[in-house]
Amino acid sequence: MNSTLAQHISPPMRISDSSADKVCDEYEIIKSLLPLNGARVLELGCGKAEKTRTIAQRGQVASITALEVDEIQHARNLQIADLPNVSFCLGGAQAIPAEDASFDIVLMFKSLHHVPVEQMDQALAEIRRVLKPGGLAYLSEPVYAGEFNDILRLFHDEKTVREAAFAAIQRAVDDGKLELVSQTFFSTPGHFDDFGQFEEQILKVTHTHHHLSPELYEAVRTAFMRHMTPQGFDFKQPIRVDLLRKTTP
Repeated sequence: MNSTLAQHISPPMRISDSSADKVCDEYEIIKSLLPLNGARVLELGCGKAEKTRTIAQRGQVASITALEVDEIQHARNLQIADLPNVSFCLGGAQAIPAEDASFDIVLMFKSLHHVPVEQMDQALAEIRRVLKPGGLAYLSEPVYAGEFNDILRLFHDEKTVREAAFAAIQRAVDDGKLELVSQTFFSTPGHFDDFGQFEEQILKVTHTHHHLSPELYEAVRTAFMRHMTPQGFDFKQPIRVDLLRKTTP
């Protein structure tokens, strides 16, 4: 086989791995996979900037440009004053407001499946555009499994959009736009003190409007309470990380 062609053949990609048993904070995976020291980083869909903060304070990065498409959350992020190496910007993955080859690393934490399905391919093309040659894209997506997912899908079933996000990543790899470096499967521990905390953090998020009928609300509450203990509801959320590299032209 031609050696040049062989370089672009990636191993089969998997959307999930039921045998994965590692449980850890995601930052442990981030620091094991990414050369953060001195890197110029772009985070797409930064949300409440929780991971942004961890990486900015612990990763020794040169800078982070953190994009959020939700205007309400972006306005809140602009009030953050103690992260001097972070710039918060309004924008989405499908139209990144940055020059070509601007970043060493692009991060997406559980956000590619929130991009409109018809714009997912464009988002991956944009990620490739803004990465430097040899730059890395770290795309983490929730696996459709687990107790938390069983509750979430009662009112917000993401099976189709998560499959679409995975298919878009596969197309980008198969087309040679991005090279698959590795896939990593693990779970992150999660906890809710009570249903009120679940309602505040999940049902009332500003980036997605959940309108539950009284009957559905009660069904969600009932499903949640099945897992409650005197210490709260502890769960594990399975995650897949697709680590991709921008190939040279």
